Amino acid sequence: MSTDAFYGSRDDDRIVELDDEVITVLPEQTRDDTDRGWGERSWTNDDRLLEDRPPHWD
Repeated sequence: MSTDAFYGSRDDDRIVELDDEVITVLPEQTRDDTDRGWGERSWTNDDRLLEDRPPHWD
């Protein structure tokens, strides 16, 4: 008995169609990499800091 008959056809003979569509397997950032994952607040202070910016910085 040949191995091709036992395992099916060889991979060299198999046709694989590839899509242009991107499949995301893993996210860019996990929940543990965020402030919320560490139990911290996720608020920012950026708006207040931009409003309090000194006039000579403009």
